[in-house]
Amino acid sequence: MTIEQPAAAVGSAVPDGANPKDAIGEIDSKNMNRIAFSAFIGTALEWYDFFLFGTASALVFNHLFFVNADPAVAALASFATFGVGFLARPLGAILFGKMGDKYGRRPALILSIVVIGAATGIVGLLPDYFAIGIAAPILLTLLRLFQGVAVGGEWGGATALAIEHAPVEKRGRYAALIQIGSPAGTLLSSGAFALVFMLPTESFDAWGWRLPFLAAFPFLVIALLIRLHVEESPVFKALEEEVDQDHSTQGSLRELFSKYWRQIVIGAAASLTGIGGFFVMSTYALSYGSNVLGLDRQDMVTATMFGAVAQVAINLFFGRFAERVGSARVVVIGGILSAVLAVPLWLLINTGNVFAVGVAIVVGLASVTVPYSVIGVLLGAMFPAHVRYSGMAIAANIAGAISGLLPFLATWMNSFYAEQSTIPAIVILCLISVLTAIGGFVGGKMADKEESA
Repeated sequence: MTIEQPAAAVGSAVPDGANPKDAIGEIDSKNMNRIAFSAFIGTALEWYDFFLFGTASALVFNHLFFVNADPAVAALASFATFGVGFLARPLGAILFGKMGDKYGRRPALILSIVVIGAATGIVGLLPDYFAIGIAAPILLTLLRLFQGVAVGGEWGGATALAIEHAPVEKRGRYAALIQIGSPAGTLLSSGAFALVFMLPTESFDAWGWRLPFLAAFPFLVIALLIRLHVEESPVFKALEEEVDQDHSTQGSLRELFSKYWRQIVIGAAASLTGIGGFFVMSTYALSYGSNVLGLDRQDMVTATMFGAVAQVAINLFFGRFAERVGSARVVVIGGILSAVLAVPLWLLINTGNVFAVGVAIVVGLASVTVPYSVIGVLLGAMFPAHVRYSGMAIAANIAGAISGLLPFLATWMNSFYAEQSTIPAIVILCLISVLTAIGGFVGGKMADKEESA
């Protein structure tokens, strides 16, 4: 059985998704904007959660939840807990991906948003080590696992839903709009932390750090209300009609891993810089700047906020640019750019000058956002509709699982130096950037092949 799909000729200089076999009809701009906004707000909540946790891992959890350890070990333990959420993401991608491919994108996305928001808010209610002892880091890790599983099913489904609704010639801009959820979530979370950093240190450690996490509860209510009013993907509806009562081909993990494992591997490589590069230039940079260089942590968070503003502009520009040159080329350009900038950016950071560090973080976040802006279009074009949710989610979250360990890996590598060094960050950023460039090139070829099949 052949499943018609909105595949994109991403490797060519034509609009992504310009497929004469595309079965998607036009949708009015008002409905499309609502669908894209629903996907955007889910991504924003996802990254609000992850940046909160990343910031707290660097600045809070190490001395409130991992108390019986020297500072270096506490930092490693804190980042390890941060990384646990990423390790859980591939499991979430499998569970939610199968649900989304078999029963619909919409119900899977409603469930994922509820779990993400609830787990994030509950962190704000969690007693610390001084109150309940070893149970505190254990519960924190469990909540992180729940977050990771739910996030594993969020982005792939939200992006699939949006691009399957969007007109083929406009998929780049709508995919980029979803990605703006990342800097939006970063701005909200870093802004929240910037506000609570104004509190006295005693008040911040006692209760102030909890406020940004508790704010996830009202954020969840808004996101859920919007998502409940979004229609199911027309591609999924057409797929259901085609298969009639036989759903055996929908969301088949056996078929996905037997026929499309190469797409998963290449898709993960193409996604690395957009996810891993972000955490190298934000979470690890925060830790390095505050703990190694002795810079004020509020200055570091402020730099990340400016970086998030730059990310919005980069997403918008390259989303439109990809509609002209193809998303695969944008991913390749972004990978190469990030690799080239890795050395000068981290040399700037190592100066310890607040302004230089701020510039490096802003430019670094902008560069890793280039491939991130349109990765959804590329991944969506690499998989047929009946396994698209699963394929996109698993590929992106394998990259996420690797990415979540990068701050831990860089911190561990630095422990081998007599003095703290920027070499680990440079090596890691260069490596993932090169892999992204290769993934973008090969992924574009795969998408072309899938489109012509």
